[in-house]
Amino acid sequence: MATESPTLADDEASLAAYAAALGDAFEQISGSWFIRLIEERLPGVTMPDDVAKQLHIAAKETTADLRTLLAVDIAAQHVGPLEILRRSIAGVPTEVLRSANVPVAVRDEFSRSNFPNDIYGLTPASFRDVDPALHEPGLVWGAAKAHVHLRRRRDAASE
Repeated sequence: MATESPTLADDEASLAAYAAALGDAFEQISGSWFIRLIEERLPGVTMPDDVAKQLHIAAKETTADLRTLLAVDIAAQHVGPLEILRRSIAGVPTEVLRSANVPVAVRDEFSRSNFPNDIYGLTPASFRDVDPALHEPGLVWGAAKAHVHLRRRRDAASE
């Protein structure tokens, strides 16, 4: 007995589930990621409560921005989820380091050109750079997004 192939709606539902999983995975590590960014540039620092609170709020806001993006149809996504995370470091994490008078990082031409607001070299190149726990959910979401995008194009061409 032959099984039927998944429909486009099935693939879109799977993509939505993978998007939720990526959002959940980021939410679990977001606060620790922002704190780690600070601690890596200020080894041995004792995080003041107000700074930890600012980082916690920024992590929640970044999670909300990520979930908002992932909830939008892929045809309307003008940036990817990693870009949301990259943009987030220009806010509170950078301000915390600037307030602590941390010297700016020495960055290569690519980094200076592509991430001009990232004076401390915080920009992740991949989900794994944010946290290894994001690698698989990010990869699976990206593959599912590409699959749905190609399927939509293929289905539209065959109509």
